[in-house]
Amino acid sequence: MANHPITSALTSIGTLTSRPAAFLVLLAYAILWMIFERQSLDWHGAATLFTWAMTLSIQRAEHRDTQAIHAKLDEILRPDDAASNITRIDDQEPEEIEKHRHRQQRGD
Repeated sequence: MANHPITSALTSIGTLTSRPAAFLVLLAYAILWMIFERQSLDWHGAATLFTWAMTLSIQRAEHRDTQAIHAKLDEILRPDDAASNITRIDDQEPEEIEKHRHRQQRGD
C-alpha cells in the first residue's frame, strides 16, 4: 500500500505544503482575489485566507517536528560512535533537517 501512486502523491502534496513556497501561493491567491473580486473579499473571505494560512503554519510545524524526530532516530539507531550531537536539531528549519538526514544517509 505504501507504493500506491495516490499515497505517494498525497505524501508529496503534504511535503510541498510545508515549504515556504506554499505561503507565496497563498499570498498570490490573496492578491489576485483582491484584484479580480474585491467585492467578495469580506469577513468570510478574510476568514478563508486566515484558515488557509493557519493550516499551512500547522503543516510546516508538524513537518519540522517529524523531520527532527526522524533525524534523531536515524542517529540513535546508527551503530556508529561518531554520530553527531543532535539534541538541538528541533530548532532548525525542516529543509535543514532534511539536508542533515540526507548527509547522514550518504555517510558524509
